[in-house]
Amino acid sequence: MMKSWLKKTAFSMLSAGFLLSSGIQTAGAAGASLSPQPDAKLINVAHRGASGYAPEHTIASYELGRQMKADYIELDLQMTKDGVLIAMHDTTVNRTTNGTGNVKDMTIAEIKQLDAGTWFNVRNPEKAKAEYEGLKVPTLEEVFQHFGHSTHYYIETKSPNVYPGMEKELLRLIEKYKLGGPNARASKVLIQSFSPESLIMIHNMNPKLPLVQLLSTPSLGTAAAAELAAIKQYAVGVGPSFARINQDYVQQVRASGLQIHPYTVNTPENMRLALEWGVNGVFTDYPDVFHGVMKEYKRGK
Repeated sequence: MMKSWLKKTAFSMLSAGFLLSSGIQTAGAAGASLSPQPDAKLINVAHRGASGYAPEHTIASYELGRQMKADYIELDLQMTKDGVLIAMHDTTVNRTTNGTGNVKDMTIAEIKQLDAGTWFNVRNPEKAKAEYEGLKVPTLEEVFQHFGHSTHYYIETKSPNVYPGMEKELLRLIEKYKLGGPNARASKVLIQSFSPESLIMIHNMNPKLPLVQLLSTPSLGTAAAAELAAIKQYAVGVGPSFARINQDYVQQVRASGLQIHPYTVNTPENMRLALEWGVNGVFTDYPDVFHGVMKEYKRGK
């Protein structure tokens, strides 16, 4: 959907002034062109927390990510039947809890009955810890309450078409906990999505928040120019699959004025390669490993 939507709309958006005629302020017009981090800053994003070592999207995983020097903890959002945003990757609870069913069909009270940690011990016996048993699915508000301003949050609106109102509730909580800022550089949050519609909705509601367009299959070569130009109207960066990009693409993104944070980079070899290509940071399940690779890379420059 992402690729086809952009290809169909890129030229019309730019040539016919689609964004402005729709009441959408462009990133530049809204002052959101300031990147969330200086270009020289390499960011380490703990993918679902330090999910290589602990049950993903739990407070334990986020805490570990912070201890391992991650600059951001990543949260995927789903929304319960009664409108509560929770940290979970899948639209069902099946994979990462002892329950079954769609998140959208469950209340927060029902979600809170689930064990969100024991599955990790079963699947990763060499990394199992007794304290992971019985961990609960955190709400977004609980994560904000737990960490406050002590970290940065990289938040994804997951399957927003399934959850009407997700964006409005997300922005309400960001405002409640004062995690936004007067511009992108001052914000404690980065918001990402595979859905351009979701990001544009957020950009309309608060054009100062920095947004990142996720790309499962980014356009390469000459086709990338239109895609990146369209994205730049509302976002400060792109998050492509590392497996589907190359050095030329990274340099093209950087030359366009966007930041690039590929996902998910888990081996030291690929981490070094990404840095050599010129990325601004990566998503990784192993933030401690990336921290070490970054230190080596900076020493060698």
